[in-house]
Amino acid sequence: MGTEGSGDPRCREPGGGCQAAGPSGGDVLIFLAETRSPPRASRSSASAGPPPRCSPASGRASSAPTSTARAPRETAKTVAAEGGTARGLAADLSDREDVARAVRATVDAYGRLDIGVSTPGINIRKRLAAYTEEEFDRIIGLNLKGTFSFLQQASAVMAEQGGGSLIACSSMRALMVEPGLGVYASTKAAILQMVRGLATEVGPQGVRVNAIAPGVIDTPLTRPLWDDVKAREAYSAHTVFGRWGSADEVASAVAFLASDAASYITGANLVVDAGWTIMDGRFDPGR
Repeated sequence: MGTEGSGDPRCREPGGGCQAAGPSGGDVLIFLAETRSPPRASRSSASAGPPPRCSPASGRASSAPTSTARAPRETAKTVAAEGGTARGLAADLSDREDVARAVRATVDAYGRLDIGVSTPGINIRKRLAAYTEEEFDRIIGLNLKGTFSFLQQASAVMAEQGGGSLIACSSMRALMVEPGLGVYASTKAAILQMVRGLATEVGPQGVRVNAIAPGVIDTPLTRPLWDDVKAREAYSAHTVFGRWGSADEVASAVAFLASDAASYITGANLVVDAGWTIMDGRFDPGR
């Protein structure tokens, strides 16, 4: 999502709220998601058909706790319980070889790759003047370089097979920013431009590439902000609907872009922010 996460200045990007994709029947999907917020099988698929064959993979920026490998396995069990076929993989999105292994494992297991979704990211909320080079490299390494590695690897498979759909998680912060989010926002803006560039390159091979830009989404990762009543109300007030979004609402956007319903859409940025980025200020003279 687009907000800056918990009170911890070193926090996972709440964009991990991008929970699941619901593609058309029989498709093979790989989903790189936050280890603490694994993907779920979306019940709001944009097209009918049996559940997809799915390789949920956890993405992490650093050495992960013991539960890291367990999260994608639990997701795989959920997919299987709902009638799909899935296998869980643990992958570090900041490690190019890990990403390549995840893509290869999916293709080896199912013979093709129809849909690829990447959502992990991190943010260190602090002003540019206070950033260290190590912190800057860490954010760039996962958010931007990690997304690059995934898009490059997955798009090569899809181009060779003659089609596919890729979805990367940008953020409303690619369009609007606030103090302390300059580095994070720059990676999300770069992801958007990368998506657009790749869309022009692999479109002739039938591959679609799109981005989603979530706003304030209620997830376990944003619970500290939600629990701060002042912060929760301030963020709610900046949306047209006066509320936070849910992970399922972001999942529905991903499901749409992954499905055949979006067959003529590529290079797009689907903003899921309840109007946050269209409002000019918070003053309503009519009230």
